[in-house]
Amino acid sequence: MHLGIFSKTFPGTDPATVLAQVRAAGFATAQYNMACSGLPPMPDEIPPQLAAAVADAAKQNDVSLCAVSGTYNMAHPDPAVRADGLRRLEVIAAACAAMGTSLITLCTGTRDPDDQWRGHPDNSSPEAWRDMRTEMEKAVAIAERYELRLGIEPELANIVDSAAKARRLLDEIRSPALAIVLDPANLFERTELSEQRRIVAEAIDLLADRIVMGHAKDRTASGAFATAGRGVLDYPHYLGCLRAAGFDGDLVTHGLAAHEAPAVAAFLGGLLR
Repeated sequence: MHLGIFSKTFPGTDPATVLAQVRAAGFATAQYNMACSGLPPMPDEIPPQLAAAVADAAKQNDVSLCAVSGTYNMAHPDPAVRADGLRRLEVIAAACAAMGTSLITLCTGTRDPDDQWRGHPDNSSPEAWRDMRTEMEKAVAIAERYELRLGIEPELANIVDSAAKARRLLDEIRSPALAIVLDPANLFERTELSEQRRIVAEAIDLLADRIVMGHAKDRTASGAFATAGRGVLDYPHYLGCLRAAGFDGDLVTHGLAAHEAPAVAAFLGGLLR
C-alpha cells in the first residue's frame, strides 16, 4: 500500500508549498483539494495553467496525486443546488488529466439543506435514494466521458450509510467508473471491539472488488473522530482485512493537524511494513 494524506491538512494556497509539506511529513501521495491552489474546493473554473501547476508541483516533490476532491451534496433537497454541484464536478473532471489524477472522491449526500456532513431523518426515504441515485448516474456519465473513476464513501450521515447500501448502489448503477473509498471510522460510532471488527471485516468482504482507496482516521471511545492511532480503531485488523482482500492501493489519512502528520506517517508506515 502507498501512504497518503489529504493535501488540505497543510497550510498554503500554492500546490508547490503544500505538496512539499506532504513529502516532508513522510507521505508519498496526496488526495488533492483545489483549495490548495487558492480556489474554492468546487470551483467555477480551473484555468489550464493552474492545473498544470498542480502536476508540476507533484513531480517536483516526488508526490503522486491519488485523487482530487469533488465533494458536493448529491442528495440536497433543492434540485438547483444539486445541478450546480454537478456542473462544478465536471469542471474538476475536465482538469484531472492535466493535474495527473484519474480519481475524484465525493459523498452521496444528505437531505440536510445546510450541512452535507450532517444526517437527516429523511436520508432513509425512497425519495432521497432516488434523487441521489439519479445524481450519481449523471456524475458517472461525466466520469466515463473523461475516463475517470468516482470514489464514494459509506458514511453514517449520508444516504449511503453502510457497506450494504454501497453495494446496492454499485449493483444498481453497474459502471466500472463507480468505486469505493473505505473509511472504517465512518462505519461505526461507539461499539465493542468484537462488533467493530465484524463491521469492518464484513464491509471489506462486501466491497473488496471495488475498493480503490482506504482512509485512515480514528474514533474515540465516546464516538468522536480522532487522529489515526489515537482512538479505538483496530488498525492491524483493518489493514489485515484489506491485505487479505488483495488491496494494495493508497491508504490516505485525514482529520489531523499538520503538526501531527509526521507521527501519523510513522505509525501507519510501521504497520504497513
